[in-house]
Amino acid sequence: MTDDPDRETYSTKSRTWLERLSALLAHEPKDKEELMEVLRHAEDRHLLSGEMLGMMERIIQVSEMQVREVMVPKAQMVAVQKNSPLTDILPMVIESGHSRFPVFDPAGKDVIGMLLAKDLLKYCFQKNIDQFKMTDMIRPAIFTPQSKRLDILLREFRVNRNHIAIVLDEYGHVAGLVTIEDVLEQIVGEIEDEYDIDEEDGHIKKLDEETYIVKASTLIEEFNEYFRAEFSNEEFDTIGGIVLQGFGHLPKRGENLKLDRFRFKVLHSDHRRIYLLEVKVVKSRKKNSEL
Repeated sequence: MTDDPDRETYSTKSRTWLERLSALLAHEPKDKEELMEVLRHAEDRHLLSGEMLGMMERIIQVSEMQVREVMVPKAQMVAVQKNSPLTDILPMVIESGHSRFPVFDPAGKDVIGMLLAKDLLKYCFQKNIDQFKMTDMIRPAIFTPQSKRLDILLREFRVNRNHIAIVLDEYGHVAGLVTIEDVLEQIVGEIEDEYDIDEEDGHIKKLDEETYIVKASTLIEEFNEYFRAEFSNEEFDTIGGIVLQGFGHLPKRGENLKLDRFRFKVLHSDHRRIYLLEVKVVKSRKKNSEL
């Protein structure tokens, strides 16, 4: 018994919270769906916030996802070749802003190691360029199969203190790369910016009669139906794939591209993929002229 009523009230609330949580967990979940039901009931009873519930759901989903679902494809990798001169490497490193770069053999087929941007700092002065030797700079690369589960890869990243791995297909060929950020993003979600579309708006948001905001993940079939377009979906599933092919490189924010009767402007992208596009419908009378 205590003479402090506030402490007694707090103690009572604590016991109530523990009792409610214990009651929820009294029936041991038999599978992931039952576990999610327990967590949803906890959120309904304000034991968990909606944000925490969403994160727990994504954590459970990560255990069912494979590396191939989040990796950066080989075509989008920013890499260097073993025989590349420093004068070619430095501008690419500065422009990309990356900290690690796969190093391919002269044939461009196999990754033989990693190049760290910080290792190039001592060569940033003109007088040191002649001293550069790629063989002295290459660090070991970590490889992982496309089929590996993300939760296992994340544990390996943490234990081995690695940040990036080269992804191999079933034949041992380079299929892409995956970073620890790619995996963590599946748990914490993407960071939104001022251009992001609310979920209720779907994948396409109309701004005016000619201008739209479109998620790069929009299926080509959905894009074609909405805009009465005729983009092929034989090679790519999303409009982002079509735009990426049109650029011929991973575009930066602000880059423009005209395809058919549409003007695409990149609103949100990073070193891995395109996220958001501004789409302007070019009127027929302007079809053969630049905007």
